Amino acid sequence: MKKILLLLAFLICGIVSATAQVAKPEVIKENQKKSIHKNLNDWHKAAANANFENYFGLMTEDAVFIGTDATENWQLEEFKSFSRPYFEAGKAWSFEVLQRNIYLYENTKLAWFDELLSTQMGICRGSGVVSKEGKTWKVKHYVLSIAVPNEDVEELTKIKKDFDTNLIQELQNN
Repeated sequence: MKKILLLLAFLICGIVSATAQVAKPEVIKENQKKSIHKNLNDWHKAAANANFENYFGLMTEDAVFIGTDATENWQLEEFKSFSRPYFEAGKAWSFEVLQRNIYLYENTKLAWFDELLSTQMGICRGSGVVSKEGKTWKVKHYVLSIAVPNEDVEELTKIKKDFDTNLIQELQNN
């Protein structure tokens, strides 16, 4: 009887151990996603509160921010210089997350995301890449786009035609 109980105990321990090992990667991924959500929310909150140090502290040293204007492809130091007057005036930008999807790479040190935002420009889409530095997820690459309903694209194309034509010509000449 003791042998049967001992065998049963080992069997139960083995099943519990195997189950825990199967669940562990998923638990780790979910915890990482929660951490990414929190850091992205903190990043947006730092901008809304015009907290320059916290905002840029959540970006990697080689971060890139691509804005809504076709000429806005900011390397980190350029973006800091551009942004500093807004932060110092106490009025940066305020983005409220409406929806976010996070996709975690297998090594749990790199992830990408997309989000819909309520902004002073209406609904925008943000997308980007975050990387884990130590225990902190930081924005490595971010793209902000103004979301335009398909039925308004033709009108918008007309509005920006001159700007686009000039920029296309300039870029093709370089």
